[in-house]
Amino acid sequence: MSDQKQSVVIIDYGSGNIRSAAKAFEHVITEHNLDFNVVVSGKAEEVGRASHIVLPGQGAFGDCMQGLQATGGMIAALEKAVLEDKKPFLGICVGMQLLATRGLEFGEHQGLGWIEGEVIPIKPNDKALKIPHMGWNVTDYPQGTNHPVLKNQEKNRSHFYFVHSFMFKCKEKDNVFGQTHYGGDVTAIVGKANMIGVQFHPEKSQEAGLTLLKDFLLWNPSKNC
Repeated sequence: MSDQKQSVVIIDYGSGNIRSAAKAFEHVITEHNLDFNVVVSGKAEEVGRASHIVLPGQGAFGDCMQGLQATGGMIAALEKAVLEDKKPFLGICVGMQLLATRGLEFGEHQGLGWIEGEVIPIKPNDKALKIPHMGWNVTDYPQGTNHPVLKNQEKNRSHFYFVHSFMFKCKEKDNVFGQTHYGGDVTAIVGKANMIGVQFHPEKSQEAGLTLLKDFLLWNPSKNC
C-alpha cells in the first residue's frame, strides 16, 4: 500500500529549515488523511521519483546556489522534473529566490532562471523600518486567489511569517501572485506554470501556512494550472 503513495521530496542541499518543513508536511498529511510520504533527500534520483518537489532555503543567495550546484546531479534532476515533466514545485524563502535569473546579495550570482527577474535588497521608504523584514505580515493577491494553491487563502488578509533582507523583483508582473507591504511593495509569492514560490515560511505560519502546504499537495498543474 505504501508503495502506491505519492511522495513530496524536500531537497536537502545544506540550506533551509528542512526538519520544520518536513514536520509541517507530515502534520498536514496526517490531519487531512492524504496518501503521501515525506522524503528529505539530497539524492537526484529521489527527485525523479517525486510527485511534488519542495526547495527550501536559508542564508545568502550565492551560498544557497553554490550548495545546490554542489549536490551531485541535483540541478539537472530538478530541470527534468520541473521544466520537462511539469511536476508541482514549491520554493520557500531563498528556495523561492533561486528561481530568479540572478541574485545581487554580496555580488552578482546566477540563479536557476526559471522565472525572469532579480533578487535585490529591500529598501523601505520609511527609515524607521528595520532590515531584515522579520515577523508576521499581511499578504494580498494582485491576481486574486483562484490559483489552486491559494484558493483557500482569505483574500487580502492572509498572515504569514517572514524573515528576509532581499526580495524577488519579477520582470513580468504576471509572475507576482502575492505581495506584502514593508515600506513599499515586497513580493511575497511568485508563480509560473507548475511552479510556485513563497518568500515567507509556511511551516511557521500556523493555519494559513498549513493550508497552503495542503493545497500544494493537492495541486495537479496538468489539470488546473
